[in-house]
Amino acid sequence: MEKRHRVFVAINLPVEIRKELFSYSEKWIDLPAKWTERDNLHITLEFLGAITDEEVGEVCMVVKEVAERHSIFSLSLNKILYGPPKKNALPAGRQVPKMIWAQGDKSKELARLREDLENSLTEKVRFVPENRSFAPHITLARISAWGFKSIEPEERPDVNETIDLPFTVESIEVMESEMKRGGPVYTILESHQLKN
Repeated sequence: MEKRHRVFVAINLPVEIRKELFSYSEKWIDLPAKWTERDNLHITLEFLGAITDEEVGEVCMVVKEVAERHSIFSLSLNKILYGPPKKNALPAGRQVPKMIWAQGDKSKELARLREDLENSLTEKVRFVPENRSFAPHITLARISAWGFKSIEPEERPDVNETIDLPFTVESIEVMESEMKRGGPVYTILESHQLKN
């Protein structure tokens, strides 16, 4: 049987931004959550799922072509909150969030890059695009629903912090995710620079 690779296209973050985001794991250390390893923090542009070696080659070619059409741009992370927002239908105070994430400003450059990427990839690779509006976010932690429910509602921390973390997006990466015993391990398969 042909080996398949769990592949996604991402924006990796500068080291100082990753350090700053990871520091919040100390602030909410008592939450029943598994924090993302600092080096794994990224913004997913497109998750392609399990694809073949041949499709990985196609994806790398498409990502290179897309990167060559887009210029370097700035992005800013502005909030840390429970996520995903508006997904929890329980009454107020009883919501069980799935994650803690950092959210970014909406950006025309990012929206154009992602739309171009999605359109170009769907022409070459079989995958199901998410068909929802894209808001840049970074998963900082995954919350244990059972653990969260066991905390009295009034004792649950309010995760809602305004931040100001601007950075420059200079490249996009084709990444592979492999599940290991300690959690996922991400490998950059190819990195493609945006135009200067």
